[in-house]
Amino acid sequence: SFTMNMYLFVYDLMQFCGHSWIFTNMIIRFMTFGKDSLADTFYSIGLVMRLCQLLSVVEILHILIGIDKSRLLPRFLQITERIIVLFVVINSQEEVQGKYVVCVLFFLWNFLDVVRYTYNMLARMGIYYLPLTWLNFSLCIPLYPLSVLAEGFAICVSLPYFESFGTYSIKLPFPLTFSIYFPYVLKMYLLVLFTGMCFIIQNLFSERMAHLGVGNIKNKRS
Repeated sequence: SFTMNMYLFVYDLMQFCGHSWIFTNMIIRFMTFGKDSLADTFYSIGLVMRLCQLLSVVEILHILIGIDKSRLLPRFLQITERIIVLFVVINSQEEVQGKYVVCVLFFLWNFLDVVRYTYNMLARMGIYYLPLTWLNFSLCIPLYPLSVLAEGFAICVSLPYFESFGTYSIKLPFPLTFSIYFPYVLKMYLLVLFTGMCFIIQNLFSERMAHLGVGNIKNKRS
């Protein structure tokens, strides 16, 4: 319906503005301060980054109620992995926030999202530019695995700090004598992360074929 399309357009516009601000801010800071800007990336844009990622959780609701026709599981996995890495790993360990991998990760995330939300906004209005469509469904195929590798590297970098500070590790009192050592949880999550990556990449290829197949390109040109 028109109301739902307008709502989704406004949502995509909000996300586009947030990610565009982050992406532009990172580029300007790097051109101005060089490598010195990489260490304080999280401190300069972390708040807006967290707001954008929290807002993205609404996309799962969009799929559940049927106003977004995307597949639920791939989108759920992509949103969940970002939430875990950003809020559980990076936000909880100040020592990790100054690592260069955070800058690389934010760059990849926002580059992909600026393209995706631009495409989504125009699609809500029935506008399809073939170069943008190609970019949206092709760029993610090489960049998404790179972002997952950066996420995995950020987790590995954080492990010594979780071990030394005991963050999120829980030891239950007697008589339960049960403890949760959080670094082990993160190591197991790495397996889940890379397994999910393989599934999502398959979904990205299928989406690319669905939108960039010969028949679909002819229909959008006409």
